[in-house]
Amino acid sequence: MNSTQSKYHNPFAQTDKILLWIYFILVIFGWMNIYAAVYDETHHNLFDLQTNYGRQMIWIAASFVIAIMILLTDVKIFNSFAFLIYGIFLFLLILVLFIGKEISGSKSWLQIGSLSLQPGEFAKFATCLALASYLGNIKRNFSKTSVKIVAASIILIPALIILAQNETGSALVFLSFIFVLFREGLSVKVLIAAAIIAVLFVLALVINKYILIGLCALILILFYLSQRNRKKLIRITIGIFIAASSLIFSVDYVFHNVLQPHQRIRINVLLGKETDKKGAGYNVYQSMIAIGSGGFWGKGFLKGTQTKYNYVPKQSTDFIFCTIGEEWGFMGSLVVIGLYVGLMLRILQLAERQRSAFSRIYGYGVASLIFAHFAINIGMTIGLLPVIGIPLPFVSYGGSSILAFSILLFVFIKLDAHRHDII
Repeated sequence: MNSTQSKYHNPFAQTDKILLWIYFILVIFGWMNIYAAVYDETHHNLFDLQTNYGRQMIWIAASFVIAIMILLTDVKIFNSFAFLIYGIFLFLLILVLFIGKEISGSKSWLQIGSLSLQPGEFAKFATCLALASYLGNIKRNFSKTSVKIVAASIILIPALIILAQNETGSALVFLSFIFVLFREGLSVKVLIAAAIIAVLFVLALVINKYILIGLCALILILFYLSQRNRKKLIRITIGIFIAASSLIFSVDYVFHNVLQPHQRIRINVLLGKETDKKGAGYNVYQSMIAIGSGGFWGKGFLKGTQTKYNYVPKQSTDFIFCTIGEEWGFMGSLVVIGLYVGLMLRILQLAERQRSAFSRIYGYGVASLIFAHFAINIGMTIGLLPVIGIPLPFVSYGGSSILAFSILLFVFIKLDAHRHDII
């Protein structure tokens, strides 16, 4: 047997070592910071399953086992069974609405004995798989409106079900798939329109609605007058004005009827409309103190005072980054951010070299989901974004999170290892 054949039969030979190393470093470093976040000088048994770090060790071990199983699986299964997997998780999402366990106001957990799992985390992987399978079909022409509608439906259906579970943060993450659609040919105008909608939504919460509508009208009039062929633009300009006005007036309804009370308070605190350092703004305020107190080099492993005295709630889950900032300082935070940037850039680089459209699209989906979690989680811990309960991939405590992201990443690693095969 020659070296090429032996590599083909060895499921680990063609795996990308850079992705593997970044994954292992983030997972182990994450576990270290979970340990630091709940560290107790009087009781620090590494294998205590009553602690977050003890349970996380089990989840990490389970993730490694599943990762190996993925690498040993026939690569064609992922495309062939993409919609079956998608359907299973849609069913589980709907099931959660009826028999799910409610935690912190969100009915998004399935209780299986003493085990709690969040199907919404795995639904992101399933959606990524289904979207890649649908758009990767050589018969699909993305320029057709019908194809775009189906692709949007694949993304929005699980997002809306998750929204019904009061998991607004997880639902918003699904919007990151717009980057996948953009790579496949979605007009840049759509991205610009999405950005404008987001800006208008925020401004409508801060500025008087009638003043904002007046500003929109002024901008559109100036744009219209600057154009030469005005006859063709008058209907478009009026249509944009009506759409913008409708959006501005709908913000109140969305803000008061879609968002949860604690989410509204957090947004108001972020926008400076409320000051609540002891209530809704407490987490972020303490998180920023912890990160700032770390200085350039940090206080040292297990030496963070904000961490040690539990000033920041959920410090091993959503606010794990403030533990990193306090104990490892600016340089440690920079290294972690660099690892995530390197991970995402490597995934995009590998995605572009895929011969299969399915593998390329799936790779872009993986990068988009990791980017959304990374940006939102760090943004909320440093006070740039509202707190919406998004874990930091591979680092935050949580079985559903690390299992789902491990599956998401290792399926791509497997696809890349077989990039020369017909998938």
